[in-house]
Amino acid sequence: MLVLELLAMAGCSVIAFQDFRERAVLWICFPIVALLLAGIHMAHVGMELFTFFALGNVILVSCVLLTLFLVTRYFFKKRFLDVSFGLGDMLFMYAFALGFPTMTFILLFVGSIFFSLISFTLLRSVKKMETVPLAGLMGVYLIAIFLLDQFPFSPSLYII
Repeated sequence: MLVLELLAMAGCSVIAFQDFRERAVLWICFPIVALLLAGIHMAHVGMELFTFFALGNVILVSCVLLTLFLVTRYFFKKRFLDVSFGLGDMLFMYAFALGFPTMTFILLFVGSIFFSLISFTLLRSVKKMETVPLAGLMGVYLIAIFLLDQFPFSPSLYII
């Protein structure tokens, strides 16, 4: 299990590094991280519950993305992909959705969005950034969560 978590953290590190440095991430990183997160999740809860939770999480992410698309398209009158939102950000959200039970996912997802907002606000004052490296910041957040999960008295991410 620890090996899968270390590999997932390495994958998130690669995504964060590429997103911060080049503002583009190789597409192959996302399915690799998705498979690693799914493997960790499946090992904790079993195949049947994994399928149930993953489907619910993917539906939640799809609803969030649909809402963002509609607001961007019809309220702000802008293109959604590559103008308001990156494809890598979308792929990372779907990869993230495969990693945790639904209640844990909702908490981590909202936490990662807040972390990204706060981090970007602070980083923008230090380094000139015009767009949010959302996948990279969410990857950093996920690494921190996995590291915190290693402490002996931290609650399990997979308790149902």
